[in-house]
Order: sequence, then structure tokens, then C-alpha cells
Amino acid sequence: MIVVSNRIHVASGHEAAFEKRFEGRAGLVEHHPGFVRLEILRPKTLQMHNQTLGGSTYYVVLTYWENEEAFLRWTESDDFRLAHANRPPKEMFAGPNVFEMHEVIQTAEPSSRT
Repeated sequence: MIVVSNRIHVASGHEAAFEKRFEGRAGLVEHHPGFVRLEILRPKTLQMHNQTLGGSTYYVVLTYWENEEAFLRWTESDDFRLAHANRPPKEMFAGPNVFEMHEVIQTAEPSSRT
């Protein structure tokens, strides 16, 4: 499995508008072969051990795919072009997006203790 992340540097004051765009998304990716799931992550801070941790200004959009080929087919589809056609205003962003792709080499889930 692969995970594609798009870290999006949202400008201060545009967070609510950015999140609203995802509420109304077309939902086209869900129907593509090889798609596993989508997660949209909002940045958070945490007070721990007398310090503030986190606090990134990046939102992260994660898509999980069975393999790289499935992701590439999505990016070459008409649905991909349609899903990305209504671009947000440039002032919504404080910098360029950061694209990353990772291969899942290990997962862990809660174990049951008896």
C-alpha cells in the first residue's frame, strides 16, 4: 500500500474557508479502483511536559492506495481533473504545497488483552 500526502500551507485567517471547500468536495476519488481511503488532517497543538508541541500551519491530505499504479491512474482520469478544476484563491495559501509519497512497510493495530 502507498500513502500520498499533500501538505497544504494555509494562510492565517483562511482556515475555515479551506475546510469548507472539503466539506463540499465532489467525492469522486472514492470510486476509483485501488483507492483505499482519504483523511484530511487539521493542525493542532498540544501542551506536554511544559512545552507546546505541534502548531504547524500545514493541513495534510492523505490518500491511501493499493499501489502506485492505482494512484497514477487516478491522476490521469477525467474525475481527477474535475475534482481539481475549481482552484481556490491564491491568497488562501501561505506557501507551496508539499507532495510526498510513502510505501507502507508496517502497520500496527490495537491488540486484545485477555
